[in-house]
Amino acid sequence: MERSFLAKLRSNGTAYSTGALLLLVVIPAYQTFVLSPLGYGNALNAASGGNGAAYLAWIGVHTLSFLLYRGLIILAFALLVSLPFTLFRVIIAQELMGQDEREAEELAEEDGDEEGDDEDDEAIDEGDDEDTGVGMPPFAWRGKGFAVIAAWSGIAGVVTYSVGTAASTLYLMTISNGITANATLSGTTLLFVSIFAILTNTVGIGLLALSTLFFGAIIARSGSKLWPTSWVIFGYIALAVAALFSGSAVSVASAPTSGQAPLAAPAILLFAVWVLWLGVTLVRLKPEPVIELEA
Repeated sequence: MERSFLAKLRSNGTAYSTGALLLLVVIPAYQTFVLSPLGYGNALNAASGGNGAAYLAWIGVHTLSFLLYRGLIILAFALLVSLPFTLFRVIIAQELMGQDEREAEELAEEDGDEEGDDEDDEAIDEGDDEDTGVGMPPFAWRGKGFAVIAAWSGIAGVVTYSVGTAASTLYLMTISNGITANATLSGTTLLFVSIFAILTNTVGIGLLALSTLFFGAIIARSGSKLWPTSWVIFGYIALAVAALFSGSAVSVASAPTSGQAPLAAPAILLFAVWVLWLGVTLVRLKPEPVIELEA
């Protein structure tokens, strides 16, 4: 059973690493070597300047290239759909292990206290009550509650971003047929473009910001008392990702038709690095050696 769960974690790690590499390497390379020579950057700049028709005209001419680009983004996020709950399980398992260690230390202290004087016993009892309450740290349930919120907001963010990107792609490809760079976009077109932009880059990214914020805060709060140094760094990177995601989400909400937010690219790249670290960590997990006793 343990080996089956370990195999699942390693399989998930492979999926996360693949999704992260798509975001970190493949998609930027596709933008640089395929889309840029076709004038994609100029189309984005035109959209940022208020000329959304130029962007739609570019899509109408380069439909296949645009579809492949958006398809890579959707695939990358689809590979991450189980990541929030995987990280949730890791965090809960680590906290339970830490709780067991604390309980073992408390039992050892109580055994030692029985041989000490009464004053020492009272001091230790007061400290235990302050730190653990009824055999559990006062922040244990709160931490698990944050982890639950982080997991659900994370999966909601990934799904919303993926579905929003797919819907936006189909809509943009549909309305871009026959449009010219000098055309005037109707109010209905601008409304739907704004809706899809807010759904994807404000709601979806905002939920991911909430998820990474809570995951990072949970790990950073416990720090090196519970987590290895690399995991503590992982937690602080999550907080940085949350900050960039939040700024990007607010920027899109304030100007949904102006194109990609300035913080979107660095936020996605840092998020990809964060995901890649987790994916590689899961892939490198190994089962504990089984010691066979001779009969």
